[in-house]
Amino acid sequence: MKINTNSNVYIITYSVVMVVIVAVLLSLAALGLKPRQDENILNEKKTQIVKALGYDAATTSYDEVVAEAALLDAQGAVVNNDVAKVFEALQDVKGSREAGSFPIFKATDGSVVVPLYGAGLWGPIWGYIALAPDMNTVKGIVLDHSGETPGLGAEITTAKHQAMYVGKTVFEGEELVGITLKKGGADENNPHEVDAITGGTKTSDGVSAMIKDCLVSYVPYFVAAKATTEQVSNELNTENNGK
Repeated sequence: MKINTNSNVYIITYSVVMVVIVAVLLSLAALGLKPRQDENILNEKKTQIVKALGYDAATTSYDEVVAEAALLDAQGAVVNNDVAKVFEALQDVKGSREAGSFPIFKATDGSVVVPLYGAGLWGPIWGYIALAPDMNTVKGIVLDHSGETPGLGAEITTAKHQAMYVGKTVFEGEELVGITLKKGGADENNPHEVDAITGGTKTSDGVSAMIKDCLVSYVPYFVAAKATTEQVSNELNTENNGK
């Protein structure tokens, strides 16, 4: 029987079949590419962590500078050091925080890196901040966004802006104060301020809030780590003085 290719039934059937075939092909392509996509995402996160620690990611690998990855609880105790689980938590930093699980990376020199997540003017902002072994001095920071205004809020991604955080401190005595992006220019004598983005007040405020809000969850860990470092230092000094 000759098929009437001009009939509505034929046209609809043909269209449905083509749609199904294309959908299947796209699904197969997506499944085939997913491992590579996941690997690229993982490598990008590792690159950002390396950059936050102050290294050139083009010449320094994650494995060279990071000694340990872990998930902490609200009391600062390590509850999981499965690297895969830690990076899985980075897929949803906000959700992990709300669930009481906090990713952290410890560098070979004793520095630590924690992820940041907050809100800018037009959407989410995020990044990583590295603290020196004293758990106070900023060693480096990496910031990114999804939709801040080019030339204004988007300036948080520039090397020039991020360099201003290096050497700043996040504690005032025992109190976590974070880093404030100060409109009109930071006080050069204030170790907790950097210049705000010109014309990007909302983004600047978002970064200030993000840093403090995220770091506060790690305070128990910082306090314990700092106490351990001071104890080791005192023991070494006592040992050296006794020789």
